Amino acid sequence: MKRAVVILTGFLVASAAAFAQGADYVRVSKFSGKEVPRFETLKYNAVNGRAGPSRDHPIVWRYERKGLPLLIIKESQNWRRVRDPEGAEVWIHARMLEPDTIAMVQSDTVMHKAPDAMSPIVARLEATVLVELDGCGQGWCKVTAKHYKGFVPTTALWGDNTSAAAL
Repeated sequence: MKRAVVILTGFLVASAAAFAQGADYVRVSKFSGKEVPRFETLKYNAVNGRAGPSRDHPIVWRYERKGLPLLIIKESQNWRRVRDPEGAEVWIHARMLEPDTIAMVQSDTVMHKAPDAMSPIVARLEATVLVELDGCGQGWCKVTAKHYKGFVPTTALWGDNTSAAAL
């Protein structure tokens, strides 16, 4: 009996340690079948953000930037609770959003030729510029901005799914 208690205690301690280290936990929405949280972008130039998940709720924000990445943090049948780059949270109808690979530069940064801060600078990017994501890993994202291609630190971007996983 004593041995069973020791084994059980060891198992619980190991489980707690794994949980404390941030074990990957993926939530899949029963409404869309997609992971939450995740980033999607605005499909149109004018989209209303509402206080609740229906047209009966008042409009609290109007977004006027097609391609703006928003973090989906909750879902209902036809509505998505989103967080914008400023931290505001509103409900948007699902048909106003689309999966995309666009991110927004959060603060002025530089684009490098390689995923290394010491590599040559390709371009300087100002905050709020939208960039096309070509993949992320090890703290860097490969991006395209107009005709420039290069790498920026993931910390400079809003909209890469590696950031969503950390939330």
